[in-house]
Amino acid sequence: MESTMIPMSHDWTGKEWDWPLQHEDGTVKINNTADHFDVQLDCQFFTPKEIEVRVAGDQLVVHGRHELRSGPSGMDIAREVHRSYKLPSDVDPKSLKSNLDTKGILTISASKKK
Repeated sequence: MESTMIPMSHDWTGKEWDWPLQHEDGTVKINNTADHFDVQLDCQFFTPKEIEVRVAGDQLVVHGRHELRSGPSGMDIAREVHRSYKLPSDVDPKSLKSNLDTKGILTISASKKK
């Protein structure tokens, strides 16, 4: 049986990013002002060594992965999340910084181009 790709359309405005581990509504709200950009992602299931944040062209790439380990209920757990997000065109990619706080919130921030 032959398969055919079906184009997908969307009405996202760029103000919402899908992040499967986010609490509440599962959508990440972005703070994008005239001089600053930042986004916060819930990464409480990952340690700093298990998270990679990088820029590939105009894409911000976030990858979290941890190997199989025993969870609190005795079950083995492995997690992996990989997302690419198109950066706003006025964000200076060279100024991007990321920080994981003690509550597991990953903040990615950048200045705007001058």
